[in-house]
This record gives sequence, C-alpha cells and structure tokens, in this order.
Amino acid sequence: MRRRLLAVLIVLMGAAVLLLSVPLADTLARSRTEHLLLQRRADAARFADLADRVRTRADRAELSAEIDRYAELYGAGVLVVDSAGDPLARAGAGTAAALAASAVDVRRQALTGRPTAELPTIRPWGPSTVVLAEPVGHDERVSGAVVLAVPTDAARRDVTVRSALIGVGAIAAFTTAALVAAGITRWLLRPVRDLDRAVEGLAAGSLQARAASHTGPPELRRLREHFNSMAEAVAESIGRQRDFVADASHQLRNPLATLVLQLENIEPHLRPGPGPAEFSRALDEAERLGDLLDGLLALARVESGTAELADQDLSSAVRERVTAWGPVFRTSGIDLAADVGDGLRGRTLPDAVGRVLDALLDNAAKFVPSGGRVEVAAALRDGRVVVRVADDGPGVSEEQLPTLLRRFVRGAQHQNTPGSGLGLAIADEIATLSGGQLSVGHNTPRGLAVELSLPAGAPG
Repeated sequence: MRRRLLAVLIVLMGAAVLLLSVPLADTLARSRTEHLLLQRRADAARFADLADRVRTRADRAELSAEIDRYAELYGAGVLVVDSAGDPLARAGAGTAAALAASAVDVRRQALTGRPTAELPTIRPWGPSTVVLAEPVGHDERVSGAVVLAVPTDAARRDVTVRSALIGVGAIAAFTTAALVAAGITRWLLRPVRDLDRAVEGLAAGSLQARAASHTGPPELRRLREHFNSMAEAVAESIGRQRDFVADASHQLRNPLATLVLQLENIEPHLRPGPGPAEFSRALDEAERLGDLLDGLLALARVESGTAELADQDLSSAVRERVTAWGPVFRTSGIDLAADVGDGLRGRTLPDAVGRVLDALLDNAAKFVPSGGRVEVAAALRDGRVVVRVADDGPGVSEEQLPTLLRRFVRGAQHQNTPGSGLGLAIADEIATLSGGQLSVGHNTPRGLAVELSLPAGAPG
C-alpha cells in the first residue's frame, strides 16, 4: 500500500512539475525570440532608412560600408533589393545561399510594405538562422526591402541555459516533493502497519498484541485506541474462559480422585455375578474422566502460556524424542525409523517440537498395530522446517480426516482406546502459537501422515 500510494503521489507531482516547467521553458524561448526580432528589426529599419536616402554613388557606398561593418560584427547576412527585387547591396560571407533559400517569402512580404512580424521560436536545437525583412520607404511608396539572415547562436545559447536552469529547478523541486511525499506516506501508514502487525499477532493467538504507534492522522489514532480497547476486551474474555476451564478441571480432579478411591475400596465387598463387570466399567469411565480433565488442564496451560518464541535446535529436539519413544515402540512391536536433517533450526515456543512429537508418537503407539512401522522425517522445505510422522496403520476415513484436529473428536473405531481426544488439538495449538501449522493426511499406501511446519531460523 505504501508503494502504491507513493507511486500515485510521485506521478501526480511529476505531472505537476512538467505542466509548470514545460510552459515556462516555452515562454522563455518565445520571449528570447521576440527580443531577437525587436533587436534585428531595429537594425533592419536603420538600413532601410539609409537605403531610402540613396541618391548618389556616394550614398550607395555609405550603405555598403555600413552593412559590411554590421555583417562583420554580428556574422549576419544583409541584402538590400529594389522594388523589382534586384540586389542593390549585399554583405556577409556565405549569405547568398541562405538568403536565396529562405528570404523569398519575407522579401515579397516586405516589398508589399509589411515587415516581418514574427520569427520561428528559437529552441536549443534550432533554427540556426532566421530571416527577417523590412520595407524601404513609407506607406505606399515602397522602393525596396532590407533582408537580414541572422544567426541564432547567442539566442540558442541563452535558451539552452535558461532551459537547463528550469530543468535543474524542476528536478530539485520534484526531488524535494518526493522526499516530502515519502515522509508524509510514512507518517500516514505507520499506524496502519502497526495496526496490521497487532491484528496479525492477535489472530495468531498472542493476546498481548497491541497497536503502539501514536503518530498519524487523528482518525487512525482513534482507530488504534478502539482496536486496543477491543483487544483488551477479547483478551479479558478469553482469559476468563481459560481460567474457568483450568479452575473447573483442577477442582474436579480432587472429588474424582476421591470417587476412584472409594470405588476401589468397594471392590473387595462385591459379590460374584454381574456386579464386578459393572464395577470395572464404572472404574474405567472414572479413569477416562480423569484423563479428560488432565487434557483440559494441559490445553488451558498451552493456550494461556506467555512464553516468548526463541531460537531452537529442531534437529536435536526431534532426535531426542525419537530416542525417548524407542523403548515404547519396541515393547509394542512397532518399528520406529527416523530420517532427520542436520542443522535444522527454528524460532518456536520452548520445546514446541518435543511436545508436538510426544502427542503424535503417543497416537501412533496407540493406534498402529504390532508389526507396523512409523517413520519420522525432518527436513527443510521452501524456507520452512517440516517434521513428518507417517505410519502404515489403519488410518481414518476421508470424512474423519478434517476433524482430527478438533477437540474431543475420536474415530468410532477408537472409542475404547485410552485417551481424551485432546492430543492433536493441543499439538495444533502449540504449532499455531509457534507460528507454524499442523496438518493431517493419508499416508501411501495406507495409514496416517501428520506434518508439523515451522518457520526456519538462522543456521547455527
């Protein structure tokens, strides 16, 4: 957004500078052309006056001497003709061709009594010579014409210098305006960027994220205040909810433990018959309820955690958890293999990878039958560290796959397996708080594959 806004401002300022500088340069060029015309018309009028007084050979000699000095001084070509267009006097080296090629129309105009009223506008690139004419005589008594071929070197040099100054001024003005626009853009968008970061943090689960910028327009400052108020209310509401879950789970554990103890004390007094079987089922349900409360407490601790992200050695963390779970899998008759890349690092919550792997490997140990195989792989992929746990167990149906990360969700075929249905939900929450993502899918040719994707850190 900042680049787009700055681009629009720069385009508008560039157009404004062009619209001001180009007409100004054109006006200066026309002014210099008009100045040259007035100067040379005055000279042509003086020569026309001398030509009008030519009566004798001496007068013609005086006119020739005058135009020779003028041509030598200004490098111009001078041609004086009579009413029939025949030359009376001529001066200036190499002017014959220029006068013959360029002066026909202006000479005809002068012989009708009309002097040259305008010249082609002089630009830095030309024309190199301009031609003007002045009639000899007054009113209807036109006896000839004076034609000047005037070089424009000095005028073009003045126009070039003035155009260059205008260009330098335009560049300086544009640069200054661009710097001011960049500052204004930063001032306008700084609170927007700060608010965007706060929204991103809040969406990622960081309830402490707030918009801290105090600059910008009043409307954006008020928006920041309203957002912070909303974030406070949301954080307070979620905090109360989590505290309630944690407190309720904790308070229920004591009476539940007492209930289990009392049930165990009743067992010796049961008579033979259906009673012992019913007692066993009741005790199993009580223990399952205990597991559920433990899971709720663990989830509440994860969601309310305030730990900061830190640089972690993910390769070592994965290898450590695979080694720790090795005896469990060997006891269950399950082959556990690992392929872990070296030097994998990431910025995550403390021991995030270990806690997620514990949940994934615990599920694999529960649901993969004896003789099965579980593979753990960790590698760098597209700038992210991906930890993959795949098994060749029974897996789940396509309909159940999207629900595995939800809380308390368990497959119909796994209802009697110990657990609370919160393992993957807790792992997903840990991954999200670490800036990563947990995804589940089918393994090939069969089984389940779970991938933990985390942002990669700087190499160690």
